[in-house]
Amino acid sequence: MMYYQHPVDVTGLPSWKALEEHRLAMQSFSMRQAFASDPSRFERMSTACCGLFLDYSKNLVTDATLQLLVNLAREAGVEQAARAMFNGEKLNGSEGRPVLHTALRRPLGDCVTVDGHNIMREVHAALAQMTDLVTRIHNNLWRGFSDKTITDVVNIGIGGSFLGPQLVSEALLPFTQQQGGVRTHYLANIDGSEFREVTAKLNVETTLFIISSKTFGTLETLKNAQAARTWYLAKGGTEEKLYRHFIAVTSNKQAAIDFGIREKNVFPMWDWVGGRYSLWSAIGLPIALAIGMSNFKDLLSGAYSMDCHFLNEPFERNMPVLLAMLGVWYHNFWDAQSYAFLPYDHYLRNFVKHLQQMDMESNGKSVRQDGTPVSCTTGPVIWGGVGANGQHAYHQLLHQGTPLIPADFIVPVVSHNPVADHHEWLYANCLSQSQALMQGKTREEAEAELRARGLPEEEVQRVAPHKVIPGNRPSNTLVMESISPGRLGALIALYEHKVFVQGVIWGINSFDQWGVELGKELGKAVYGRLTGFDVPPAEDSSTQGLIDYFRSRHRG
Repeated sequence: MMYYQHPVDVTGLPSWKALEEHRLAMQSFSMRQAFASDPSRFERMSTACCGLFLDYSKNLVTDATLQLLVNLAREAGVEQAARAMFNGEKLNGSEGRPVLHTALRRPLGDCVTVDGHNIMREVHAALAQMTDLVTRIHNNLWRGFSDKTITDVVNIGIGGSFLGPQLVSEALLPFTQQQGGVRTHYLANIDGSEFREVTAKLNVETTLFIISSKTFGTLETLKNAQAARTWYLAKGGTEEKLYRHFIAVTSNKQAAIDFGIREKNVFPMWDWVGGRYSLWSAIGLPIALAIGMSNFKDLLSGAYSMDCHFLNEPFERNMPVLLAMLGVWYHNFWDAQSYAFLPYDHYLRNFVKHLQQMDMESNGKSVRQDGTPVSCTTGPVIWGGVGANGQHAYHQLLHQGTPLIPADFIVPVVSHNPVADHHEWLYANCLSQSQALMQGKTREEAEAELRARGLPEEEVQRVAPHKVIPGNRPSNTLVMESISPGRLGALIALYEHKVFVQGVIWGINSFDQWGVELGKELGKAVYGRLTGFDVPPAEDSSTQGLIDYFRSRHRG
């Protein structure tokens, strides 16, 4: 059965119209006043699941707002779309594919059918294959060409084959140290400088490369794989034992074998898993090699628990639905064009990069599932970075800039590396930033503060306007006890489902990426003009002029 988002324009739904009217009524809403008049606001507007605690009380919402947003989710068919996705219906309409990354974390006894067969057998066979490889490497049974054990793994992949695994392996580094796992490195960009930086840290005799590419033909990945092979041979490796240093995750098994990889060391990829949702599959091999299979399965388990919460919890307490609908509220009714993610933990420093791909590649669309243009804005710009660094940089824009930029703060209660009272200060900074965004500072408060310092009235009036902070800036705060595989799995799955819900609201296909494909196609033609002779000029004078500039000055 082919599933398409219902072509009804979301802006014509009664719940959308009700939200437009409600937005006008909320023009003068003050969060500061709402907290002052309602001692139970935090208790009502917070929820917990899967080891995560969400405080969404610092938002420009009343109970009525939340109910209207939930009504929109129901009226737009979020529940039906979610069940269609989990059941394997073809939500990726433009490519005619199901969307089943959730199957990668389901128990073996479940049944998910694609083209008449139960894919859960394949999923768990791949997990068993991963377990075998990880066990052999961790037990020093896999050795390089000189019979030395593997200490480093380099993942060669780009996009979803890079961002998700990098996020998780960095976020769970303490578990790598506990398990005695291998060190992980990532080679993504087609830039010789990155290749040099990565390989300079490595000993060829103890390094394993994982080539992660669905087609085994992605330009950046293939070029880096070829460069890695050349490096391996130049450093003393042999063709005969190349199989000890290269494995692959791909659907093109023959291409991997032709490269020199043994068939049993080729791990599967499937069309029903998009790259940005693939870290749960064999694309997660570098994660498993770092933290061990037991921890990797805990990661899957955490995501599965969030899947169950998303499917079964009423929308009023459903964490992905609440986050998604709050995002719709700000993007479509308050004209917020960007969204900030502010993790207060060093190990989550690259979480924003993964979210950028997950969100902007998924929902950066301008037509609905049926091919008609959208009638509302979609896909906010996702940005941010690790706290407290941002407080001394772009948080200024959040507090006193003209744009409205909602933010999600993410912070653990316990640090893996306590140093003096550092973590207490880090946690305090996280809470104080969200408090400052909500509370702000009035002109009267600014003047009183300056007078208390003994400044003359003329100076008070001169400086006070600059110290006024509008406040009333919305944020969510996600707290967990500590970063663990299970909680991290739940956290990533939470945002996967948030992005999905927003795609359903906007009626778009969140699982194709044709804009990405165009650049790849044009890149081949540009390369031909850079390196060839007697080739026709580019279609526009700008591109041709830049090609000519490169050719006239390139000495490579």
